[in-house]
Amino acid sequence: MSVTVGSPGVRSIYGSAISAKALGSFSRPRVIMAVQSNVISVAPILTKLKEDCATPLPVLRHLAAAMASVMRAGLAVDGGSDLPMIPSYVDALPTGNEKGLFYALDLGGTNFRVLRVQLGGKEERVIATEFEQVSIPPELMFGTSEELFDFIASVLAKFAEKEGGEFNLPDCQTREIGFTFSFPVKQTSVDSGILIKWTKGFAVSGTAGKDVVACLNEAMQRQGLNMRVSALVNDTVGTLAGARYWDDDVMVAVILGTGTNACYVERKDAIPKLQSHNSTSGGMIINTEWGAFSNGLPLTEFDREMDADSINPGEQIFEKTISGMYLGEIVRRVLLKMARASELFGDSISEKLLTPFMLRTPDICAMQQDTSEDLEVVGTILLDVVGVSSNASARQIVVEVCDTIAKRGGRLAGAGIVGILEKMEEDSEGLIFGKRTVVAMDGGLYEHYPQYRTYLQEAVQELLGPQTSTNIVIEHTKDGSGIGAALLAAANSKYGHHF
Repeated sequence: MSVTVGSPGVRSIYGSAISAKALGSFSRPRVIMAVQSNVISVAPILTKLKEDCATPLPVLRHLAAAMASVMRAGLAVDGGSDLPMIPSYVDALPTGNEKGLFYALDLGGTNFRVLRVQLGGKEERVIATEFEQVSIPPELMFGTSEELFDFIASVLAKFAEKEGGEFNLPDCQTREIGFTFSFPVKQTSVDSGILIKWTKGFAVSGTAGKDVVACLNEAMQRQGLNMRVSALVNDTVGTLAGARYWDDDVMVAVILGTGTNACYVERKDAIPKLQSHNSTSGGMIINTEWGAFSNGLPLTEFDREMDADSINPGEQIFEKTISGMYLGEIVRRVLLKMARASELFGDSISEKLLTPFMLRTPDICAMQQDTSEDLEVVGTILLDVVGVSSNASARQIVVEVCDTIAKRGGRLAGAGIVGILEKMEEDSEGLIFGKRTVVAMDGGLYEHYPQYRTYLQEAVQELLGPQTSTNIVIEHTKDGSGIGAALLAAANSKYGHHF
């Protein structure tokens, strides 16, 4: 975009608007010189950002090895590393043989979802599905445990009343439900877990220290609902189960959305802290909670400032560098420093640019998709979202900042995946890299940010090499956690699979 007199760029450079007539034929060269000066003045900031965010192969190798190491330490003993490596007690995964009607409840925020699925075994697989999404009344987020679970059970009861058509429950059989509960719990079996604390804005009294499955089962009994929880899972475990139902080679699941997490199928004899548990299959899904990883990450001054200002300083450092909640905020902090160091966006700083989390990851993704000659989409987003005017040179710098942060995030996530795979490979004597192994990916960040997705995939290929990487398949599985919970209810059904 050419800079014209009277544009915001000229107003900011000269302190006030000057008419074209007053500037005459000398206006354009002076503006171009000022723009070049602004570009030069922010160049050191951009250069240092790229240096601090660099993820060359040696850095990625170190990170993958560190991930594998802290996984082992977390499996050896509770509290053994940054990663809690939480046993899911899920050792029976869907096989495709499951038959019958099963329900799922997905509670992980201010909305929850109820779902039912009719399974027809190997031949028919998923015959039919139905779901409803319901908002939790704000007062229940601060009410009592009984009030919250009674509300959820009442919604479930009304949903169950609508059964019909292709959905069929055998006579004298209790409905079974998979419960996706995305809050911190200490799981004690596949169908029980003690709530550690509420997060995500919930402050429900009377639940901490209690079995959330018992809370839901009791509420369903109060509603007269013939249903019981047969599997308690988090969303990542549900994603793995949902993908495994269609593909027996799925061994790892990763969620990259607002937050991030990963789980994988671990050998029972590789979980020293759980030797007392008898696994029916010889394996178990482990919830890594990998967002807590922090070893050897390439961090910038902007990461450290954001972490210090967060509600959990010093925690979830990996999540803060790779997940959708934070990428936009890191970019905003970089742009704010640039705006203070130069007149890149004018001679004043907007309130919006000063506001934390005003720039979101979908915004930086949209800016990177702009292919117009003058980056007009970038200019519109900067003006609408953070309240700054820009010229073509400034927009190009903004896109470079976005790309730098997205590239680091994608490549670090790829290295984390390789760390999990390498840990599994070392313990399985060639059974991971020597055959087709699938990593199931879910989450809006991975799905909707093509550059991020490409950087992740490139990092995996670089780390594994051309030969091994051909056996590692990274597949997107959309919204698998809901049906995955229903499938785990089926796989752990007290009635068997009716084949």
